[in-house]
Amino acid sequence: MDNASSSSDLIKYHHDEVGICLLSTRMVRRGLLSWISRVGILLVCLCCLVSVLYMLACSPRPEDEHLVLPRVNGPTGKEGYHAILQEREEEHRNYITSLKKQIAQLKDELQERSEQLKNVQGHYSDSLGVSLDHGSPEKTQTDLIDFLHTQVNKAEVHNGVKVPTEYAAIPFESFTLQKVYQLETGLTRHPEEKPVRKDKRDELAEAIDVALETLNSPDGENNTPRRVYGSSDFIEGIYRTERDKGTLYELTFRGDRLQEFKRLILFRPFGPVMKVKNEKLNMANVLVNIIVPLAKRADKFQQFMQNFREVCINQDGRIHLTVVYFGKEQAQEVKAILENTSRAANFKNFTFIQLNEEFSRGKGLDVGARAWKGNNVLLFFCDVDIYFTAEFLNTCRINTQPGRRVFYPVLFSQYNPAIIYGHHNAIPSIDQQLVIKKDTGFWRDFGFGMTCQYRSDFINIGGFDLDIKGWGGEDVHLYRKYLHSNLIVIRTPVKGLFHLWHEKRCMDELTPEQYKMCMQSKAMNEASHGQLGMLVFRHEIEAHLRKQKQRTSQKKS
Repeated sequence: MDNASSSSDLIKYHHDEVGICLLSTRMVRRGLLSWISRVGILLVCLCCLVSVLYMLACSPRPEDEHLVLPRVNGPTGKEGYHAILQEREEEHRNYITSLKKQIAQLKDELQERSEQLKNVQGHYSDSLGVSLDHGSPEKTQTDLIDFLHTQVNKAEVHNGVKVPTEYAAIPFESFTLQKVYQLETGLTRHPEEKPVRKDKRDELAEAIDVALETLNSPDGENNTPRRVYGSSDFIEGIYRTERDKGTLYELTFRGDRLQEFKRLILFRPFGPVMKVKNEKLNMANVLVNIIVPLAKRADKFQQFMQNFREVCINQDGRIHLTVVYFGKEQAQEVKAILENTSRAANFKNFTFIQLNEEFSRGKGLDVGARAWKGNNVLLFFCDVDIYFTAEFLNTCRINTQPGRRVFYPVLFSQYNPAIIYGHHNAIPSIDQQLVIKKDTGFWRDFGFGMTCQYRSDFINIGGFDLDIKGWGGEDVHLYRKYLHSNLIVIRTPVKGLFHLWHEKRCMDELTPEQYKMCMQSKAMNEASHGQLGMLVFRHEIEAHLRKQKQRTSQKKS
């Protein structure tokens, strides 16, 4: 019994163990199937996400949608996108091939142009000695610079160019930061005005910026502190355009010390501005010998000496005055004015020369220039009815150079104050009258009498034609001599030189040509076109005002 019960218990135990094993196997199998299904679902989701991201990244841009829309009979889905991609790739390949062909053609043309420039202009590369701040060493850049050098060489930069007549000379125009002083005014523009046209404003501003950049650029390996130049250091500039070459600029800045200046010469050969020169001008010891020919007119000489004392003695201090007097009448009065000024201002730098002969302006200036016995001196040929400023004297110094440059400023000529200020209660003082406006005067561009030049140049050119007597003609003759020489003639309006109005009398002794010039000058001196028109039509204007007054009174009655 015991053995039978033991066997049954053992069999039961084995059955239970087998059951547990089967149950465990089933549970593991279920868990594995569940894990596999979850991983499968996760992989499916991941594949969907990747597909969405791929579609977003590879889908065409909105602007290119018209290129990827399936054609009516074309492939759709994946095949359609593959076809479109292949088509776009082919288009890009064709475009790249076209660009390569164009680049090759441009290189061939550039090479051909470079060879032409080298053959025609290569010998100019080092002849000018112009320093250019262009860093590229490539051959095409060198050829371009050679061409620009040629433009500079053609222009009147380093040497004067012979011109046939005084009308063929190209004058400069002058400018400051605010104003432009111009000759070609016509009937609408003003002799002094702010540059209205944007191209002119930008042109002059760019020239000043280039000059400042040059002044403030590092000087080699010198690391010592340097002064920084700004637009406030700019004094004035002159410029002129030769239409077949370019625009020449000469800009003057304040220097490091009193009476020192910086002059930069720039050239725009219808393209970028080129630096031509960077000069330091020391004018501290440059003496100006002002020569004034005179006959009678002691009252005008008294007025001249008042301005001379203030400007030349009190402000400038580097002046010698030479007065060449013709005749004996009023000679003692003129000498007394000179001596009184000398005592009052302790001024000894003057020479008085008296000639007992008929007045000749050319003879007086010639005698005064040759009477100087010192070293080479800067001459300023002046008249007794000229008013100038201390600023002009420095302009005179800056624009002259012995053997190189002479200065022919265009002065501003004053109209008749009795006409200009006739509607005022009183005529203003001289200082208040000297305003550069269209109704107060004009640029005297037909006059060449006021000029700055070194004595050596005046002697070498042959001086004045002493056969010319009386008024007019001698200054034009001298001016033409300089135009026919290799000297550079600077012709520009200046804001500090005025011709004071005085009644002009044209004498019967003048030749027909001189008399005509005198009458033209007299007519130009009186008033502007508008003011002269008001005088000519004065009676018509008065009659119109009377009619208007009568009509007004009739309406009231």
